Amino acid sequence: MSQTSPALTTAQTSALAMLMSRQSRWPLVAPAPTEAQLHRVLDAAVRAPDHGRLQPWRFVLIRDAQRAALGDVFVAAARARDAEGDAERFRVKAMAAPLIIALVAHLQPGHKVPESEQLLAVGAATMNMLNALHILGYGGFWATGLNSRDAHVQQALGLSDTEQLLGFLYVGTPKERWRPVERAKGKRFARDWVPQPVDAVC
Repeated sequence: MSQTSPALTTAQTSALAMLMSRQSRWPLVAPAPTEAQLHRVLDAAVRAPDHGRLQPWRFVLIRDAQRAALGDVFVAAARARDAEGDAERFRVKAMAAPLIIALVAHLQPGHKVPESEQLLAVGAATMNMLNALHILGYGGFWATGLNSRDAHVQQALGLSDTEQLLGFLYVGTPKERWRPVERAKGKRFARDWVPQPVDAVC
């Protein structure tokens, strides 16, 4: 006999609707979250699953005049990668939002918790931040690219040899009105597992 799903409460319906409406937003302009709101976002980040309680996440906040300095770092890194390329085009990336959060994984090599799981924890923390920003009415955009893999950029941000830059979270107020994006149904990517005889899989 199939079970009837319990009716959702108003709060549950509202929370799920908010979650389902989140999408990456671009471009982003001022204002950024207030200091109190930013603290809430960071508190949400550290609620992510964390095998071994290693707390592998580190967040470097870049705002105000610091963004111009980051632009200098991006340009210098681009010139080091390609002296003949258009390095200046990377400067605008540092000014693309009022707040930029460098997403850093503070890894513990050789720990019983594999580094892959430590990286996943930081990814989960970032997703928590994106959801929290959306709930608070702000936009977020997680960008990776050449700068996130550049040793010059990582050194300028003060990363150690055991830390890895996973990209930049651009944060601000969406400039354009929200337009829903058509998404595939999640069930399309799921399947029930059908156990096979042990002899058939060995």
